Amino acid sequence: MKFKGIIFDLDGTLVNSLEDISDAMNKVLTALSYPTHTYDTYQYFIGSGLRNLVSKALPDTNNSDDEIESCFECMVDEYTKICTLKTKPYDGIVELLENLTSQNIKMAVFSNKADELTKKIASEIFPKQFDIAVGLSTEELKKPNPFEAIEISKKWNLKPEEILFVGDSDIDMKTAVNANMFPVGVTWGYRTEQELKNSGAKAVINNASELIEIL
Repeated sequence: MKFKGIIFDLDGTLVNSLEDISDAMNKVLTALSYPTHTYDTYQYFIGSGLRNLVSKALPDTNNSDDEIESCFECMVDEYTKICTLKTKPYDGIVELLENLTSQNIKMAVFSNKADELTKKIASEIFPKQFDIAVGLSTEELKKPNPFEAIEISKKWNLKPEEILFVGDSDIDMKTAVNANMFPVGVTWGYRTEQELKNSGAKAVINNASELIEIL
């Protein structure tokens, strides 16, 4: 088997967390009497970390560094309380992970979500599947920086080219390219098939079972 490990993005790839993220941010905005946003709008705010999402959600007239930082702290507090309330695996994901586990494929999660939240969601929703779950610890290591992906390959003692990198965004595809891993885009997340292909996806799948075919 050419591929021996898979690194998954979290939001938009393994789980649909759109509503929990949106609800938490809208609660912060409402408390400040700022305009809120629809789920469809938040779909394009997700992918570059929660601090970036906060900046996009705030009004242009109230977007100073101090305001972003203050709202970011409030948003994380709110989101931590509800981060698994409505968040669910996408169709076929649980079965896919069980299949991969049975084949002894190494699996990890790498997200631009805060590290503590990434670990919390991965462990609660997928308690047995992942030996590694890595989130954002410092802005410098945010995807598409491949550092954490390469570190995962080292822990597994695998070459980067032996690893699939699966995600739903242009950022994920660029991370895979930067890490010299095989980029697989998924169409059930928050971005379009064309965006994925334009960003380097070598394969694009429409349902979870198609990942087995790539392996």
